[in-house]
Amino acid sequence: MADIRKEFTGSLEYFWDRERILAPLMIAPAILYIVLLVGIPFFMAIYLSLSDATTGDPNLSFVGLRNFKAVLRDPVFLKSLKNTFIFTFVSQIFVLILSKILALALLKDFRGKWLVRFLILLPWTAPVALGTIGWMWMLDSIFSPIDWMLRYLGLLGTPGAILGANSNLYWLGVPSLAMLSVIMVHTWRMLPLATVILLAGLTAIPQEILDSAEVDGAGFWRRLFQIMIPLLFPVIAIAFLFGIVFTFTDITVVYILTQGGPIHSTQVLASWAFFKGIEAGDLAQGAAVALFLFPVMAGVAALILRFARRTEVT
Repeated sequence: MADIRKEFTGSLEYFWDRERILAPLMIAPAILYIVLLVGIPFFMAIYLSLSDATTGDPNLSFVGLRNFKAVLRDPVFLKSLKNTFIFTFVSQIFVLILSKILALALLKDFRGKWLVRFLILLPWTAPVALGTIGWMWMLDSIFSPIDWMLRYLGLLGTPGAILGANSNLYWLGVPSLAMLSVIMVHTWRMLPLATVILLAGLTAIPQEILDSAEVDGAGFWRRLFQIMIPLLFPVIAIAFLFGIVFTFTDITVVYILTQGGPIHSTQVLASWAFFKGIEAGDLAQGAAVALFLFPVMAGVAALILRFARRTEVT
């Protein structure tokens, strides 16, 4: 019995020491998860986009690229594509700038630092729909507290005011203000993640490098632009990539705040794919719209990762 147990234990030790066996075994659950969660829906979307599938007709017929041609002739799709790029890149520029400022501030020791960190992380930990509904009330056309504050400061609601003589700005009813609103809300939502990523990158910079630069007479701005930011380029690229992926595929903010309106001025690809494929019942064209996200995201991700690799400091 002891010999059998010893032989079994030896076999297990041999098994765990074999990298060729252990490595695939450990990575298998992640691969299975990705295949089930991403791979199957992706190929299903390709299959639907090449058919005439609708929610009311269970029979599918192969139609080739007809759906893609129809989508490219759709003016709402072209507007959604343009809005998606504006919504994504403008919001991410604001996120990177503000997260850098917050990360630098959180490096300092001050009273109430834990409370500030909690408030910064709150938008990320709170449910997206709940936070967006809160913003929907803040941007209300009648009871907006933002408009009340602007009126109190004299910037709105009086003749000659900078923002106009109207008592409200109608944030979600004017096309330009509606786009500004969804960008502002999404910036608020993504800011905590970018701040945490950049804060981790800042804490990884060796303090002796910064101390040496300070001794040599380098001021704050010189240390920031010639030392901190160059060393943070790979981290910034990763934060930017995460932000682009989350923003480019986001539907919650646009759907809750504006439903793509007014007059499709805030429509993005993700929301238009939902409206076209689910609410309008045209699964084939909805899948075709959604698939346009894939090559764009793949190209952007490849460029950002290549840039991050080139800027790595060894």
